[in-house]
Amino acid sequence: MASSALPSFQRFLAVFAHPDDESFGLGAVVSALVDRGARIGALCFTHGEASSLGNPTGATLGEVRATELASAAGVLGIDHPKLLDYPDGRLSEVPLDELVGAVRLAGKGVEAFMVFDRDGITGHGDHCRATEASLVAASELGLRVLAWTLPETVAGQLNAEFGTSFIGRPPSMIDFFITVDRTRQMRAIACHASQSGDNPVLWRRLELLGDREHLCQLA
Repeated sequence: MASSALPSFQRFLAVFAHPDDESFGLGAVVSALVDRGARIGALCFTHGEASSLGNPTGATLGEVRATELASAAGVLGIDHPKLLDYPDGRLSEVPLDELVGAVRLAGKGVEAFMVFDRDGITGHGDHCRATEASLVAASELGLRVLAWTLPETVAGQLNAEFGTSFIGRPPSMIDFFITVDRTRQMRAIACHASQSGDNPVLWRRLELLGDREHLCQLA
């Protein structure tokens, strides 16, 4: 049975593939941990330049999303987010050892990594690769890995309504749940104006989850 008592770690590194993953996906969890006194760093592998969503400015999308990440991290209370420049949509082409090295370097001094679930929540290859690299680095460093996940009921409802490919877990495979206040997450999402303006799936997911988020321990 899932527990509402998270491990008492105080220093986390959130590892993710794209600017907005820290807000759209991990935002409420990060906010809750910060409110409990934890310090959260972040490592983002790409600038998200391959997104098909809009870019209302004259700058390149990668530049826009880098600025959005910096703003959202400040809202969420993330310390010194590190943004790398690997190719968006093609993390699987980058040697795993290289990505592991980046996580290992950024993870010095932390107690645990925070990632997307193994399946990337939607099966997105970049999300899966970021988690894969984090798991290898965690094994080398002797760290724990907590993953944000979805209940299978929420995933199924989204897929039925939108034809999406969300992948959820049954209750027996979810280790933790936490009650969250989404106020700070919503402010962080607003920082990602290029990606959140026309995103009905995001809003419906948050509606279905309500004030609860779910986690599993991968290592």
